[in-house]
Order: sequence, then C-alpha cells, then structure tokens
Amino acid sequence: MSESHKLQELLQAGGLVTATEQQQAQIFAMAELADITVGVVECDRARSRSAVLRAIVKAVDYPDFFGSDLDALYDCLCDTVMDQKVGLYLWFNNLHTGDPVLAEHAEAILSVCNDVVDFASNKDRLFAYSVIHAGKHPDPEPGVAPTPYSGPEDDADVKSTTADGDDTEEDY
Repeated sequence: MSESHKLQELLQAGGLVTATEQQQAQIFAMAELADITVGVVECDRARSRSAVLRAIVKAVDYPDFFGSDLDALYDCLCDTVMDQKVGLYLWFNNLHTGDPVLAEHAEAILSVCNDVVDFASNKDRLFAYSVIHAGKHPDPEPGVAPTPYSGPEDDADVKSTTADGDDTEEDY
C-alpha cells in the first residue's frame, strides 16, 4: 500500500492522522478532493490554554461567542463540523506539547478533538486532525520584549511626532 493511499484511508476514517510537515500539502490536496474543509491552527505563539483555544476558533472562523473553556471548544468544533458538507480536517501547527505550561492543556484539547471525532461519526460527518508537536517554548531573553501576536513591527518606517506636532519619519 502506498503512503498516499494510507494517508487517504486515515483521513477518511477520521481522528488523529499522524503526519509530518512534509506531508501537509499532500493531505490538504486529498482533503480538498474529498470535499473536506481544512483549517490550520497556528499554535506556535500560544503560551496558554486560552491562546490555543483562540487559535482554534480563528482557524475555523467560528462566528459565535466563544466561552474559552473545553465545553465551548467541543460546541465550537461540533457546530463547525455540522456546517460542512463532508467534514473538517484541522492541522495543529507547532503545538508546544513539550512546554510544561501547555502539556496538560494540550492533552485535554486533543481529548476534546477525539470526542468530536465520535460526534461527527454519529452524525455521518468526518472530523480528522494532525498535530505537529513542538517542544518547549524558548525562554525569553532578558531585556528583549516578546514578539506581539500581531507580528514584528517594521522598524524601518517608524513615525514619531516632534515637540511642535510635526510628523517625522525616522530610520532605526
């Protein structure tokens, strides 16, 4: 059995699809061919359970109020699965399961995902997911502010206001 065929079967079965980053494009293409909606959960900057939950909600574009707990996550994912023609596939990118702060929470979040697999199966839908595990977050460097969630600022064109109220551009 080819690797491609094996991945296709895993995807169609639902649940955890063990994959590598190199297989991402192939899995996404298979999901698209099967009319399975794909979402990418960017977890790299998430340093808490609530940050991971926000990343999931953002990935599935959940429009309703989200309660930021595991019950709300279950409801969010079940609603999202039911809104899809066939089902939903989530790619958890760089979930820091090796980080002591997130390890227990990541396990609980993935347990909710398994519960959603069962729900989807009972409703003739599909829910599958893959997790790219990242280790511990690097320790912050003393005196260096962490990168904001919105991304790094472009220091080349920083505008400031002089004492007389004029805007100036400074190069740093």
